[in-house]
Amino acid sequence: MRVRINIEYDGTKYVGWQKQKNGKSIQGEIEACLLKLYKEEIKLFVAGRTDSGVHAIEQVAHFDTNNKIEAKRIYLALNFLLNESSNDISILTSEEASLEFHSRFSAKKRTYLYKILNRRSPSPIYSNRMYWIPYELDEVLMREAASYLIGRHDFNSFRSRECQSEKSIRSLETINIQRIKDQILIQISAKSFLHNQVRIIVGTLINIGRKYWKKEKMLEILNYKNRIYAGPTAPAEGLYLKKIHY
Repeated sequence: MRVRINIEYDGTKYVGWQKQKNGKSIQGEIEACLLKLYKEEIKLFVAGRTDSGVHAIEQVAHFDTNNKIEAKRIYLALNFLLNESSNDISILTSEEASLEFHSRFSAKKRTYLYKILNRRSPSPIYSNRMYWIPYELDEVLMREAASYLIGRHDFNSFRSRECQSEKSIRSLETINIQRIKDQILIQISAKSFLHNQVRIIVGTLINIGRKYWKKEKMLEILNYKNRIYAGPTAPAEGLYLKKIHY
């Protein structure tokens, strides 16, 4: 039986989704609970790996098992076990999936959300959940600059030097930027992303929003195809994996 689970998590205290030797991971915490539940090693396959400090509103993973526990009730048992050690991870739903379903390869699109708190004073409530910028940002300029990135391009300027992808060509479907009072929300959708692509795009948009650069600078950076010309990598705390589309 193949089981699909939808997951929400606060990534602040974790080294990321993937299991690593240097700290706690989201994958490791859930697989430890699956071991308790099934009394066997269960491997999770995920739609998109998130880095240290990055959050998820709706991550998707799947696993295979021969156990006959009713799939739609598994999330209740996992949440009970997760709450014994952490309240940073929640299994939103669980359901039986077709054997043809794959959380990563069946995905048609991924949507990320980046949250900026744009006001003079910091927030103890949103600390580690938004990127605080005390300087005024012009979201209209940011929106106009972002329009240069829509479509299929070589995004070599917007990926980390550690990115292992052989090709840097990607297609961005949408970039929506809106201000709600003192918050700026940047939502980006594409079939797939390069490592740190969203955070580097956001860092570049922030430089434009602060009027360090003109909006046309975005097109120049895109055409340079070199990481050194883009803005800084925005901090992980503002980034959320919002939705996996199937």
